[in-house]
Amino acid sequence: MTDSIKTIGILGGGQLGMMLAQAALKLGYRCVFLEDADGVPAGLYGQVFKYNEFDDFITASDVFTLEFENTPIKTAKSLADLEHKGGLFPPTNALKIAQDRLAEKALFNRLDIDTVPFMAINSLDELQTATKKLGLPLVLKTSRGGYDGKGQFVIKTQSDIATAWEELGDAVTGDSGLTDAPAPLIAEGFIHFSREVSIIAVRSQNGDICYYPLVENHHTNGILSKSIAPAANADHLTEQAQSNISKILSHLDYIGVLTLELFVSDDGLIANEIAPRVHNSGHWTIEGANTSQFENHIRAVLGLPLGDTGIIKPSVMLNVIGKYPNIHELLTHAGVHFHHYHKAERDGRKIGHITVMSDDNDGVVTNITQLLTS
Repeated sequence: MTDSIKTIGILGGGQLGMMLAQAALKLGYRCVFLEDADGVPAGLYGQVFKYNEFDDFITASDVFTLEFENTPIKTAKSLADLEHKGGLFPPTNALKIAQDRLAEKALFNRLDIDTVPFMAINSLDELQTATKKLGLPLVLKTSRGGYDGKGQFVIKTQSDIATAWEELGDAVTGDSGLTDAPAPLIAEGFIHFSREVSIIAVRSQNGDICYYPLVENHHTNGILSKSIAPAANADHLTEQAQSNISKILSHLDYIGVLTLELFVSDDGLIANEIAPRVHNSGHWTIEGANTSQFENHIRAVLGLPLGDTGIIKPSVMLNVIGKYPNIHELLTHAGVHFHHYHKAERDGRKIGHITVMSDDNDGVVTNITQLLTS
């Protein structure tokens, strides 16, 4: 099959698609993209088809993958079912799980993966019941849609309940625009955790699994701002993290890169959510690992042997959010790698990332953080 594949069709045209295309080009493959937005980053690396050019996108592609888990299931399934093409990876069942937080949490529990306590919420009365059963504070989220902190509300006191329902309750009827279809909300019990980590793994078409090390993640205003690879003092958590993600990969018969986001509690790891795609917390792998998450995803999609996921050097990834730094000042620091996404500046928008691989990561990161926030 690999010999007949020349072009990979990617659903989505953002920076993840761009970095997948960069990895594919190194291996001798081209990419095209399906994306309605204009001027997307991936357009620098291949033709971008709009959804009204769907048939042309299919014709131009030999196999399919995606950069965004909220891809419409109908679209994904139509590509997966094409007999004359190489398939869609990851599989559509993984998308269905990732698009529904209630189904996702239920799957974790079936696989004996620890989660926070949770309840489905269909009414204000059910929300009030949840605050009594789960206690306060709790996090109310849409079960579908939402990312980077969108579509959620932290209920700290009884007086917040009505406000939370007013803000998110219309998702239950599908009237809010927060979700693509009517869906229950999910209430999650609040847990005490020391830090957030994630593990990225890749599964090949013959079932081989390779793991990247646990990384520690820091968020600002609900958006990932920094990932530290490897996470410090995490050796005792690695076995549990790998076991958890291995169960998910095998259960879904998954092919490609998958990310599992986790909380570190006194009792061990608590699963938060999966991302069935390459992930922001793995951008450091481009320079910091022997094989990047992007190249390994492409390898899996094409049925090629997976690459070594070992670390070359401890790394820190910093997202560039909203405004580009002064590149001259940035590159005066040794061990700095800058990735520009060719996106317009806008508050709260990821427009690039920086990977630091220095003999003094802490010092360089402090200086660059000041540069990014000045």
